[in-house]
Amino acid sequence: MARRRQAVTIKHVAADAGVSLQTVSRVINNEPNVRPEMKERVQASIDKLGYVPSIAAQRMSGSRSYLILAINDRDRTIADWRARQGTDWVDQMLLGGMLKCAEHGYRMIFELVDTHSDHVERELLGAIAALQPDGIILTPPHSDNPQIVNFLGEQKIPFARIGSVQNGAGIPVSMDDEGSARQATEYLLARGHRRIGFIAGSSEYALSGWRVDGWQAAMAAAGAAIDSLLAQGDFSYASGEAAARQLLERADRPSAIIASNDQMALATLEVARALEIAVPQDLSLISFDNTPLVHFTQPPLTAVDQPIAATTSKAVELLIAAQKGEAPPAALTVVSATIYERESVAPPPGAPGA
Repeated sequence: MARRRQAVTIKHVAADAGVSLQTVSRVINNEPNVRPEMKERVQASIDKLGYVPSIAAQRMSGSRSYLILAINDRDRTIADWRARQGTDWVDQMLLGGMLKCAEHGYRMIFELVDTHSDHVERELLGAIAALQPDGIILTPPHSDNPQIVNFLGEQKIPFARIGSVQNGAGIPVSMDDEGSARQATEYLLARGHRRIGFIAGSSEYALSGWRVDGWQAAMAAAGAAIDSLLAQGDFSYASGEAAARQLLERADRPSAIIASNDQMALATLEVARALEIAVPQDLSLISFDNTPLVHFTQPPLTAVDQPIAATTSKAVELLIAAQKGEAPPAALTVVSATIYERESVAPPPGAPGA
């Protein structure tokens, strides 16, 4: 049986180069005040031995942990996992965050925290004590939870708030929810729709209100009435079903609906089918999120593609910069969304070209 090759450690590099462990650590961390000839000697030993720096070696400098902690909502994430409905938000967050971390020699750790727990501060403090992260990423609804934001502000650790436009502690990074909803509404208005319904997400999420604001602003600018065209959901399929019935069982039903996430859009599609309302001939439909699900519906859904990966990547970049002592951006950082056109939108019935 072949012998397992012994792992090369920082000690091997130090011995080969004839320097201290601290010197190797400073070279690995690209710290200043290392003589060029010393850096070349250590790098030559690293290349010769095939050494791959570990987080433990990087931490020897004592100033950084090279860990970014990303925190997501426990209840909703676990509920989606157990229902096997997929967690595209988590997938995209990990994609953007992990790739950006890797570019800078960092690692991203993913933790779930319960917003409603009486022990949320204890949970956060336990994670911080165990991991000693260089930065923390908050996702909705944690991004605008005053208890969590104020607590992290007291810990003197850089943290970013994804999906937030609020002032205060931390670095807000917006996905332009208001602008995206306005863009989706204008997209429908440009195709002749005037009665455009909107299914809002959970009021627990500040972004839900911003999306409603964007829809209302676009409708007001076009002089279109919004009376009774707003229905409340909570991002679940069941709430989308109830909201869609509220809008579509009216005698003066809307000719188009924007749903605040894919689950509620799928529910709207099913309610329309049950009521024998054809999409897009009788009803146009736009969703938020653009998860893989909407590619395979009949018809495939036009959707606002939330830039979750790009936003998380930007958050990591800002946290690493903050850890190096750079000042955060003076203005709100905004990562814009895109509308992906598919087959669920058409001119309203009776319009030219319909």
